[in-house]
Amino acid sequence: MTPPQSSNIGTKQKALEINLNPRIYGTFAEIGAGQDVAANFFKAGGASGTIAKTMSAYDMIFSDAIYGAEQKRRYVSEHRLITMLDREYGLLIERLAEQRGETSTFFAFANTVAALNYHKTNVGHGWLGVRFQLQPGGGYNDVALHVKLLDNDNNLQQQAVGILGVNLIYACFKYYETPTLFLLSLMDDLSKDRLQIDMIRFEGPDFTKVDNRLMSLHLVKYGFSDAAVFGPDGKNQQPSEVLYKKHIVVVRGRFRPVTNVHMDMLETGMKQFLEEPDVDPANVVVLTELTLQALKERNAALDADIDEKDFLDRVDILCSLGQTVMISNFHEYYKLVAYLSTITKLKLGVVLGYPNLEYIFSEDHYANLPGGILESFATLFSRKVKLFIYPTLRDGVLQNCQRFQLPPHLIDLYRYLIANDKIEDVLDYKRNNLNMQTDKVLELIKQGAGDWEELVPAEVAAIIKERCLFGYPCEVKPVNENTAAG
Repeated sequence: MTPPQSSNIGTKQKALEINLNPRIYGTFAEIGAGQDVAANFFKAGGASGTIAKTMSAYDMIFSDAIYGAEQKRRYVSEHRLITMLDREYGLLIERLAEQRGETSTFFAFANTVAALNYHKTNVGHGWLGVRFQLQPGGGYNDVALHVKLLDNDNNLQQQAVGILGVNLIYACFKYYETPTLFLLSLMDDLSKDRLQIDMIRFEGPDFTKVDNRLMSLHLVKYGFSDAAVFGPDGKNQQPSEVLYKKHIVVVRGRFRPVTNVHMDMLETGMKQFLEEPDVDPANVVVLTELTLQALKERNAALDADIDEKDFLDRVDILCSLGQTVMISNFHEYYKLVAYLSTITKLKLGVVLGYPNLEYIFSEDHYANLPGGILESFATLFSRKVKLFIYPTLRDGVLQNCQRFQLPPHLIDLYRYLIANDKIEDVLDYKRNNLNMQTDKVLELIKQGAGDWEELVPAEVAAIIKERCLFGYPCEVKPVNENTAAG
């Protein structure tokens, strides 16, 4: 499926079109390196028709005096962005609603950005947001996003923020009815090697039909980011905000559906991870990870796009179980670990089934790496990471780390990893689970066979039956002819 394309009319043309629209009027507040958005509107011409005020509170003392002190002293944060939007939009309505509220759709744009410093020792990133009306006197909508800046030059990063800000404001007024087009247009005049957008959130009366979980999926699907995260409440979250300086436990799966095996993997793997001497039990985040590859498997034979309803079905179940969900484009585990290690330096735990251990040691999967399997292992195991292997049964024989069969030239490497506490068997598992296969559970659900409910958590069974998920044959109530006639 080919995604819809934006018109890509160019940054200056977008800014000019907004400036020449007599209804659109608002303010710009930019903190830190994000000084270029308003500048683009000034340079385009006709800015007096759009801009009521621009400001920059670069000094922290001035910023605190205007927006209040940040308790965590993190000025490049979503909290700071929302505080800025609250104040600037409130002032706009307070000062201008009486004079031009009947003819104007007001907006407040804000950003707080840290670009590359002089010594290039930091990672450039920032928050951008718009609060805006689509009808004079109407309620407001919010769009907020987080961006990672990838240019290796401070000026180029500031330029990228300026372009992105114009794209965002333009999309709010031009593409609000088509969220996918809205998203794609954010990269007009930009390239994916210049920035990544790893969180976006739509809120307000004109976005009631927008599912932010799908927006997370689209961020990854269209290559805007390698990963996106949302919480049990379904709200999109910026990965670093959730995972920064945390121990992370990851369980990857298709979760179609969540079974008792998945829950046992989570519980037993988590239990052993918490027993590690270098883990703080009070500082652990659990992620259930869905990869793009796993989401595409269902339609792979048809060469079709991801089934968005199927995706949301799986997510609804995970969220109902209180899980934080990550969507990623990390088919290989070493890429997942490398990504998480850029966010936290604390120990990571990866809980996986025995077949995935076989996958990790299959050299065919690293043919595209110059250093082959050793290069991938240098990334996977050089970090503070430990793999917890959940066993499986094959022909009645238990398969675990102790029975792992390898080619002779990989045996010493495997022994090294075992000896250095990088790989460990999950021990306190429920043996009854080893006879269960997710695909067979799915077939039982489709058949409506009674015993499938015993193979999944009670909450999962209830949702599947209530919503007729995964092909469950819900009974269709016969139409009462007398009622229909009446």
